[in-house]
Amino acid sequence: MSDGDTTPGTAGEAIQVRDDRVAGRFEILVDDVVAGYADYQDEPGTGGAAGVRTFPHTVVDPEFGGRGLAGRMIGEALQATRRDGLRVRPTCSFVARYIEKNPDAADLA
Repeated sequence: MSDGDTTPGTAGEAIQVRDDRVAGRFEILVDDVVAGYADYQDEPGTGGAAGVRTFPHTVVDPEFGGRGLAGRMIGEALQATRRDGLRVRPTCSFVARYIEKNPDAADLA
């Protein structure tokens, strides 16, 4: 899903992941309500090396917990990171585990 696209969730909810570059975080929205976010900081590359996006923190509101929203948000955040030509520094334990469990994302770390 690209930034701004909406897909149905459970019970017909509209779920969207967006990149709020001003706040430096990816957000997942359920019916236009921010249900969670993943903070990030970008650092430029040096000497021809790719820049790095650090993910220090991921949060999902307990009201929305247990529905796989964090995984969906991180999956899309990593796709966006790849499109941006950046590598990932997963200081957030959730992001690190996601990368371990999803070999297609391993080349980003």
